Amino acid sequence: MATIVIGSLPTAELALAHTFDALPEVTFESERIILSGDDAVMPLLWGRNADRDRLESVIEDDPTVNNVTLLADFGDELLYRMDWVDRVQLLLHMLTNSEATILDAHGRRDGWRLRVMFPSRSHLSETHDFCKDHGMAFTIESIREMDGQPSGRFGLTEDQYRALITAVEKGYYDVPQKRTLEELADEFEISHQALSERLRRGTESLVEDTLLVGTPSDR
Repeated sequence: MATIVIGSLPTAELALAHTFDALPEVTFESERIILSGDDAVMPLLWGRNADRDRLESVIEDDPTVNNVTLLADFGDELLYRMDWVDRVQLLLHMLTNSEATILDAHGRRDGWRLRVMFPSRSHLSETHDFCKDHGMAFTIESIREMDGQPSGRFGLTEDQYRALITAVEKGYYDVPQKRTLEELADEFEISHQALSERLRRGTESLVEDTLLVGTPSDR
């Protein structure tokens, strides 16, 4: 059964540590990460919170990066393609030996945070053993089994998933509203307080599992 893991590791054990030291406010978010050879990976990264000229000057001196190419410039967001050529053993192991898919990678000065899908729990165990054998500080923050239900991909319970989907389909979130909370609760045969709690917790889980992957948890 596929397993989704959220974990973190120091910048010194991945890439762009020099860039983060020189530009403490800069952040990176992956658009995509693929293999680029036997000893390199090629990410597409959104760079934020940095002046383009200054960022490119700093990246040029970063020993973990090669072949940096600007693909898009939206002023406050810069999309780069680059090769990570040093300290990427963990990513190479994930993508090859563990057959994993890196869904998200968010980097900032205090570390990288990854959301990774492994084909099975045993593949995750292989990565865990690899980190232990190589002294890597990959801290696993959450593990979730995908049980074949759509809800599992986003950290929702089945009840939360059905409540959110139904609320959208029935027009609860429309303006003007087509269904009130009370009317929607009647369809589920639960109280409006219970439905409100289900929607709130489901929304919180959805945001945490998607939009806030790059934000360190304080829970």
